[in-house]
Amino acid sequence: MSGTPVSAAPPGGGTRPVSATPVGSRSERPRAADPAGRFVRRDSAFREWVTDRPEPGRYHLYVCHACPWAHRTVIVRGLKRLEDVIAFTAVDPLRDERGWRFLPGDPDPLNGFRFLAEAYLATDPGFAGRVTVPVLWDVREGRIVNNESSEIIRMLNAWSDEGPDLYPEPLRAEIDAVNERVYHGVNNGVYRAGFAATQGAYEEAFDELFATLDWLDERLAGRRFLVGGPEPTEADWRLFVTLVRFDAVYVGHFKCNLRRIADYPALSAYVRDLYQQPGIAGTVDFDHIKRHYYMTHASLNPNEIVPKGPALDLLAPHGRERLG
Repeated sequence: MSGTPVSAAPPGGGTRPVSATPVGSRSERPRAADPAGRFVRRDSAFREWVTDRPEPGRYHLYVCHACPWAHRTVIVRGLKRLEDVIAFTAVDPLRDERGWRFLPGDPDPLNGFRFLAEAYLATDPGFAGRVTVPVLWDVREGRIVNNESSEIIRMLNAWSDEGPDLYPEPLRAEIDAVNERVYHGVNNGVYRAGFAATQGAYEEAFDELFATLDWLDERLAGRRFLVGGPEPTEADWRLFVTLVRFDAVYVGHFKCNLRRIADYPALSAYVRDLYQQPGIAGTVDFDHIKRHYYMTHASLNPNEIVPKGPALDLLAPHGRERLG
């Protein structure tokens, strides 16, 4: 791919505010690992469901533009045209031992929290787990309802008949099967490689990651989207948020360097196709993405040097319309 470096201005133009809040120690909270050194992702702590479409303003999303899991919710909120139903607030991409924080220039509008951890403690004063995004916050009750992205996007999809149905009944079994493989091999696979504590654990994750990417490239060579017909489903958007970060971050930072997405003919065109769908480009913030990864994981990048590249042209023609 060719084009300009991805360290571009944020969606809508302008520049991102530079933090005026002193950053604490970059020491990281220890990550869970099994005896073989494999990274173990903890289950999300809050798992309530809101089945029916709520009144506008009842719920609020806390997200981070850098985080692929939170990115899913921002995309689905837009696709389902829920902007008037649920607003969101983005935390600063730089995180220290105190966790996700709000910038003075972009504060928490609901509770005046300085750190997202305060929302977790307001919900459960004894909470001692990992503070993650996204968070679905109940404004009326002042508590977290759910912090599992896969469940939040299902709720958002069910709340609106506008926009595409991202989880249509006839395709659910196939969507679930694709999601399962993509989650283990790719979405979480890049983290399993990047946070592996042993060579063996790293190589195991690395091999599964690229086996899954090879499978995806082959699958997408003959179809425009992962499952079903002429429109993307949730399976595509769950994959997209990892693929769009891959060449900019995961290749170098997480040592996922056998091939770039740019080296896969079908996958690279597929990423451009999804990026060019209405409203999607504005949800991708490479400034936040790169600063978060390269300036937060001190064990991987202690000098916090953020690379200027790579050059990605996500607006180049993708040619996938012919696949129907």
